Amino acid sequence: MRFAARGTVAALLALLTAAPAAAQPATGEPLMQTSAQCRNHDRPPPAIDTSEEPKPGDPSPTPLPVPPEPVGGTRMGECGLVLPPEAPALPGAVNAAAWIITDVSSGTVLAAKDPHARERPASLIKMLLAITAVRELRPEQIVVGTPEDAQQEGSRVGIGPGGEYTVDQLLHALLMRSGNDVAHALARALGGVPVALEKMNALARELGALDTRAATPSGLDGPGMSTSAYDIALIFREGMEHAEIAKALRTRSLTFPGHSDTGSFEIYNDNKLWDEYEGFTGGTAGFTDSARHTYLGSAERDGRQLAVVLLRGEPNPDPLAGQGALLLDYGFALVDAGRKPVGELVTGAPDAQPKPDGSVGSVPVTEPPATDGEDHQTATGPDTERSAFGTYGMPLVVAAGLGILVALALFLRKKRAARARAARTA
Repeated sequence: MRFAARGTVAALLALLTAAPAAAQPATGEPLMQTSAQCRNHDRPPPAIDTSEEPKPGDPSPTPLPVPPEPVGGTRMGECGLVLPPEAPALPGAVNAAAWIITDVSSGTVLAAKDPHARERPASLIKMLLAITAVRELRPEQIVVGTPEDAQQEGSRVGIGPGGEYTVDQLLHALLMRSGNDVAHALARALGGVPVALEKMNALARELGALDTRAATPSGLDGPGMSTSAYDIALIFREGMEHAEIAKALRTRSLTFPGHSDTGSFEIYNDNKLWDEYEGFTGGTAGFTDSARHTYLGSAERDGRQLAVVLLRGEPNPDPLAGQGALLLDYGFALVDAGRKPVGELVTGAPDAQPKPDGSVGSVPVTEPPATDGEDHQTATGPDTERSAFGTYGMPLVVAAGLGILVALALFLRKKRAARARAARTA
């Protein structure tokens, strides 16, 4: 019994003396800003028009809660460029406000800029709609076009009233031509626009895309619309798990049904990198006045597929597809050089991750305290050296542990004294 007590004391002492060291950043580790100090950490920049104003009588959506820990790893909470140590300089001019390069094969994040900054997705949100449709609708199911489909604002494929379309045809048109009329038709097939949005947003939470809220199925700006470069990369990786989506993204042309007195017609994949980038495997682009230009693209070399996401960019001097090509080149160069990843794409919502005991628990998602708007810096270390107790929790744990040690020592001392008294009276 005495040996067991001493072993417990030694183990506690080792744990308490080792834990504070693990919480410290490595020597020479640069100071970095956390997501709570990044611009647009809780909501996109203000809209430039009235597209996000709620309907009369409807409340304005509150920003999505910010997770207490960055999804995907500590470095995913940094502001600005997030690059591996000793990484080469970025190529060319990439002007997107936020971007990310990921390895779709392994789920690692190779490099990023403001990965969790909240922006607007424009048509990139259609990937979330596509996954929802593949999960819930049969590919051969027929959807009949309506005047409301045909009257959708923005890009349209050519759905017309009375036209009959399979879900598979609509899925191809959605990803090949980014048709807002197709997005509306798929949303109707999912139970109507409000129901479709509920399903899309539930899927985002399930995947761990906690910066994402779809306000329209097509990506047109709407009240509360939000995403991040990290989230779109996460959603894209999930999409690649579905053969129907991967096939649609790789399709170059398709015969699409007509309607009324019009016959069928050809639609073509409008991604500009098909003939310009080696190993290109598909992608999509978007634009709204408030989202500005957005882009998603992927390419495969030597069995490894990389993807890039760019949000709130401008086609100056190059279109966003060209900027995406530069980032793909940079990503493949990082892979070839064996650079250490800066994060990972999670495989499920952080609030439903297994605990060490095998159970599933919930981690609260709360708003961080408001900042005064100044750029403060916080010292943090890499994930492997990060304390799970936070800044103030570790001293409290140490103090509590020392208290336990003192109490245990007093207990053992009293037991020894009692045995000595018993020996004297025997």
